[in-house]
Amino acid sequence: MTVEQAAPCNKKWFAVDADGQVVGRLATRIATVLMGKHKPDYTPNVDSGDYVVVVNVDRIRFTGRQMSHPTIPYYTTKTAQKVYQRFSGFPSGRKIMTAADRLAKKPDDILMNAVRRMLPKTKLGRNMLMKLRLFSGPKHDHQAQRPAEFPTFV
Repeated sequence: MTVEQAAPCNKKWFAVDADGQVVGRLATRIATVLMGKHKPDYTPNVDSGDYVVVVNVDRIRFTGRQMSHPTIPYYTTKTAQKVYQRFSGFPSGRKIMTAADRLAKKPDDILMNAVRRMLPKTKLGRNMLMKLRLFSGPKHDHQAQRPAEFPTFV
């Protein structure tokens, strides 16, 4: 039995604008491109995915009824209700933040964690996650790579 080995392949750069897009739906499209499942030569044990540059991460939205907020665009009912938890392991070490708080403090963490949880939980998945670049504003640092538009078929 032969196993497909990692061969050098051309990695493309894609750019996507997250302005007004739903977190989970965008994360699945990004994870598909990072894993390389959009390519015909996809192999699960080879990192054949492409690079993804995401701009306007601070303007991402959650589903739910639209509400008004002075600083957060696309503020919805789910933004106020969704809770992110982490635990340090120590007594009273449980930290709870709503999606609105997290969007105000670290807007790129929401999309990064959504994509990270959709990738494999192995060394290969960590390497795939390094190909994701997130930016809060409309500009990014990867103009030299000339990223193409995000594929619509994904």
